[in-house]
Amino acid sequence: MKMTGNTILITGGTSGIGLGLALRLHEAGNKVIVAGRRKELLDEITAGHPGIDALVLDVADPDSIARARETVAASHPGLNVLVNNAGIMQRENLLDPAELAVAEDHITVNLLGTIRMTYAFLPLLLGKDDAVVMNVSSALAFVPLPITPTYSATKAALHSFSESLRVQLADRGVQVIEVAPPAVRTTLLGQQDDENSMPLEDFLDETLTLLSNRPDAREIVVERARFTREAEAKGTYDDVLAMLAAI
Repeated sequence: MKMTGNTILITGGTSGIGLGLALRLHEAGNKVIVAGRRKELLDEITAGHPGIDALVLDVADPDSIARARETVAASHPGLNVLVNNAGIMQRENLLDPAELAVAEDHITVNLLGTIRMTYAFLPLLLGKDDAVVMNVSSALAFVPLPITPTYSATKAALHSFSESLRVQLADRGVQVIEVAPPAVRTTLLGQQDDENSMPLEDFLDETLTLLSNRPDAREIVVERARFTREAEAKGTYDDVLAMLAAI
């Protein structure tokens, strides 16, 4: 991925990693479109950061995705990078039948949302120079956090989807990058003050350095996420799972 001169759409861009990436990539000389559900947050971002554009988008709603596609096709025909970052993460008790709705919401937003966005926007990327689909998964795609079972499962599915997408696009000029963060200090699971989570700015620094140094990267995994990403290969899977189960 080239680091400047792109037109980039970032879902889930009103907070956390999505907003952090949006601001950093805007500062690096890219045209950035921040997408999210809440117009008031989008208005605050565009007012505070002239040059960033905003798009009201709910990735859980196929009609919203279709409208967003038509809007972007007309307003930003140079779009060449899609960052699928929107997601939710909630604790889930599998022994409570009422929490089936929590599981279903995770699948709708985290997995179907990314798949639907890819189907909708991929035609706009084909034929563009330096085209990229970036999917933000999680280190928990490789070893689950048992208190968030469906979240972890959706991220594992997103890793698999990204692998297949990369193969199918190998000869079509679209790079597929998976970013697999560790726990980061954001509001995603109320981790904004968690000293055991990686500071957001540190995560952004390392991630963007890796992207810059490895323009052909398939995966971006910061050092803090490697023990989880490499657990199965190194034979430490059971130990890492036990550690996560104790959280």
